[in-house]
This record gives sequence, structure tokens and C-alpha cells, in this order.
Amino acid sequence: MRTTRSFTQPGRSLAVGERGMVATSHPAASVAAHDVLRDGGNAVDAAIAGVAVQCVVDPHMTGVGGDCFALYAPKGGAPIALNGSGRAPAAATLDWYAERGVAAIPDETPHAVTVPGAIDAWCRLHADYGSLPLERLFAPAIGYAENGFRITPRVAYDWAKAAEKLARHEEAAIQYLPGGKAPDVGDRRAQPALGATLRAVARHGRAAFYEGAVADEIVATLRAQGGLHTLEDFAAQTSNYVDPIQAAYAGVNVHECPPNGQGLAALVILRIMAGFDLASASLSEADRIHIHAEATKAAYRLRDVIVCDPAVTPVDVDRVLSEPFIARLRDGISLGQARPAEAWDEAIHRDTIYLTVVDRDLNAISFINSLFAAFGSAIYAPKAGVVLQNRGLGFKLTPGHANSIAPRKRPMHTIIPGMVTQGGQAVMPFGVMGGQYQSAGHAHFISRIFDQGLSPQEASDAPRSFSFDGVLTLEDTISPEVARDLEARGHTVAFTSDPTGGCQAIWIDRQKGALYGATDHRKDGLALGL
Repeated sequence: MRTTRSFTQPGRSLAVGERGMVATSHPAASVAAHDVLRDGGNAVDAAIAGVAVQCVVDPHMTGVGGDCFALYAPKGGAPIALNGSGRAPAAATLDWYAERGVAAIPDETPHAVTVPGAIDAWCRLHADYGSLPLERLFAPAIGYAENGFRITPRVAYDWAKAAEKLARHEEAAIQYLPGGKAPDVGDRRAQPALGATLRAVARHGRAAFYEGAVADEIVATLRAQGGLHTLEDFAAQTSNYVDPIQAAYAGVNVHECPPNGQGLAALVILRIMAGFDLASASLSEADRIHIHAEATKAAYRLRDVIVCDPAVTPVDVDRVLSEPFIARLRDGISLGQARPAEAWDEAIHRDTIYLTVVDRDLNAISFINSLFAAFGSAIYAPKAGVVLQNRGLGFKLTPGHANSIAPRKRPMHTIIPGMVTQGGQAVMPFGVMGGQYQSAGHAHFISRIFDQGLSPQEASDAPRSFSFDGVLTLEDTISPEVARDLEARGHTVAFTSDPTGGCQAIWIDRQKGALYGATDHRKDGLALGL
């Protein structure tokens, strides 16, 4: 893996440290996490501090009304996984919707809101692995919420795109559209109600969110708009530890959270790509994009059929990742011809934050937190300062579908943390944000490092492509010549000036005793080492 770069070209150097490293998509979150490490906290402490800050200063992307997943490798060993996703209300049955003639869950309604899982997951991780008090960890976030924070460029860009949506929700508009418009770069905003909720959780733990005044207001807000949620649904929310799933690729093992997350799709893409010599200098950039696109189409077709809550419908992960099964998917790929795309009718999701931390003892955490869409459902509980996600859009109202809604069921999730191990040791916690892109992004990032020898920062910087919903979208840093080559193979190509996803990663170099951090130029964030 390269650790140097051309210093005459635009780009970022790897961050370098030895006693700890953090990488987040917002500078305030990176500083908060870094300060926790400097004060003696561990990787879990720092991750919680960082995500809490980001829930305040980056409310378009994430919030305490959302969900999270984590991969955690204690002492840099084999990772464990935590599923912090929320569940449907106990009253949410297919019959309820059928009786009312509802064929699909409407966006921006309480029926799209599952019980938020993030706070429960944070508290679970902290109780099991944290070392500093929650009051210390939440202090930076509370400070920003109560005293204010400045809007950074990417936050302003995303916030403005959600203004029309926020305007449709009176309470959310009051908080998030001051003066009737989204705040601009450098503007100052505060979220005092959210600060009070964070103070309550810091003092009293998860009960302060899932019981009492906060839960009372959230449930009342949802029910006033026709939701099925009850206080019992909130009190019953719990996260759980699960065994990660994994696949070998180019001499390393890539670990993902199991379903109901889409990490399985990332592993399927990698397993398909492993049958091609992507390290070969004879392959063109168009060849690599084409192979990645075809593997993505195959994996996502499979994902949309089988990835669901395994507590309701078990998924045979070993069979899906077996060579006979993967070979059937791989054999359908021709280097010279794109396969037809299939129609896709699931909810589009773009808004997530990902962060990673490695501490002085090489505890490594890969952590992702999301509201699903921009500002989630935009349903806002003003006294609690909580905007609620709309992760329920991952459910179907079709009998027999793997993701059919059911009482206390978890929907299919797009958010996925990743972890690379080698010889049983963690070598790189990583993640790629970007909604539906995330599985494809994991495979792209891993291939750039382990097939092409790029550093994590170079792999993050590399131009991205995404084959989705019948279109192969290319970032506008990809050349027109490559686009024409792909069109000749049958792809419908479209350029985009919008950033595709966002990435953070930390490489653990045990031989040198060094840590290398990377963070995406498409976001505002920083990687900081000690």
C-alpha cells in the first residue's frame, strides 16, 4: 500500500499517528473524538462523542432519531457487530394497510418511521466497552447544541437541497429554515432542545429517550399524524450483537454486518470481482468500471429479493457467498457487453454519516449512523429536538415479500460499516456513505487498495461510478473517452457533478507502529492522529 502521493497534484495526504486516529466527515466531530482519545478515552468513547456532535452540526445527514450499526474489534482482533436498527410498531400489519387501501408506505409520514435505534445502540456500546462517563462524551455535542455552531460548506449544500421538503413540515421548518430558508456557509445555528435531550441521556441513559418525556412527545407527535407507535414500542427497542459476515478478497478478509443490512451485497460484489484479474495492467479504466457495474447489478438484484430481517426470514449467507452460487452470477458477465438493467422501485436513500476510530490499544471501531433520507421523515418533535428517520420506507406492503412489514420487524438497511482483517487482526476499519451506493462503494474502495495498491486516501479520492436503476452514473472527473467506451458496451451513461458518497478509513500498520487516516474530499471532514 502506498503511503506517499504526488505533492504537485490537488489532494490530501494521509493523516499519520501512533497513539490514536479518528476520521469523520465533519471537522467538529473529528476534533471531539480526537479530544476524547487525548483525554484517555478509548475508541468506543471517541466514536460516541463524534457521532453525538455530528447529530447536532450535521442534522441533514444524521440524528438521534435515526439508527446505527457498528463493527468493533477489541484490541485489534476479530470484529463483533452491533445491530442498532429500529423496528416497526407492534400494530404495523399488512392487514392494517390493506384494509385502508394503502399499497406503499408514504414518504414523510409516520408510517415511514420505525422506532429510532441509535441511542439504545450508543448506550449499549458504552455500557459494554466505554470507559469515560457519557456526560463527558456528550459534552461537546451539548455545547454545540446549546451555544451554537457554524455551518460548513457541505452541510450548507445538503441542507439547501432539503429546504423544499422541510417547508412542508411546520415544526421542522421553524427549527431548520430560519427566516424561511436554509442556513448558508458560516451562519450560526443552535439546537437547544436537542441539547436538553442529550443532557438527559447523559445523566440517565437510554431510559431518558425511550421512556418519560422524550418518548411521550415523540409518540404523541407520531400518533397525531396517524402513526401506530406506542410507548411500549419505544420501551421495547433494543440493539443486539450479531456475528459479522465475511469474504476473502485479494489476501484479506472483508467483514460486514449481516442482514438486515446490505453488507451481504458488498461481499457478493467482491466475490464476483474476485474472478477477474483487476490487478492486471492490461485492464483499462473502462474495463474496471464495467466489471464493477455488472457485479453491482447482479448483487443488487439479489439483495432486493433476500436481504431482510433474519429474525423473521433467515438468510443463508454461506450459500450466497459460496463459489458455486457466485460462479453462476459471475458467468453471466461479458467484458464486452452490458446486461440489461432491471427496474428498481425501492426507496432512494442518500443521507448518512460514517466515522471510524482506532485508539492507543488498537481497539478499532467502524461506526455508521443515519436518518435514511434528508432530515429523515422531517417529522420533528420540538420539545425533544428530535427529527425522526423514515427507515420504514425499506418495507414493502406486498404479502410474501422478504421485506413485507410486520409487527416489531426491522426493515432492510442500506447503511453498512466495514472492517478488513488479515491473519485474524484488524487492519482497516472503513466505510463508504451514500445510500444505495454503499455496497458498490465498499467494493470499489477495497479493489482500489488491494488490486491497484492505492493508499486509503487515494482510493477514497478516486473517481466513482455507480450502476443503479438502469443508468451508469459517472462522476465528472471520469473522462469522456471512458464514457464512450462504456456506452459502446451497452451502458446508459450519465455524468454527475454531485458527489457520490463519502469515505473514511484507518489503516493499522503494525510493523511500523503507525496509524494512517483517510477522509473523503467530497465532505467537510478530517482525519486526525495522536
